[in-house]
Amino acid sequence: MEKNTYQQISQDKAKQMMEEQEDAIVLDVREKEEYETGHIPGAVLLPLGTIDEDSAASVIPKKDSVVLVYCRSGRRSKQASQALAELGYTQIYEFGGINDWPYEVE
Repeated sequence: MEKNTYQQISQDKAKQMMEEQEDAIVLDVREKEEYETGHIPGAVLLPLGTIDEDSAASVIPKKDSVVLVYCRSGRRSKQASQALAELGYTQIYEFGGINDWPYEVE
């Protein structure tokens, strides 16, 4: 059985995908204590420690949905992307580790 994985992409590629794919889901992965605020307008906030089949299904409608996963450090986005891939999601794109996300709305 083939193991699902995720793909790392650049912030430019992520921005392009956000603009071109209206149905792309952007996840801003947070620590629980940071759950109230995110960095990317319109992103779904998802606490890292709660990613399981039910929480993923509540924000990602289909296993083949395009999902862009972000966190400022890159650590949480990589962990979340791997967890989603292990749950069977097939179009996971991780673009964390961008400490100066230029598309943030003040």
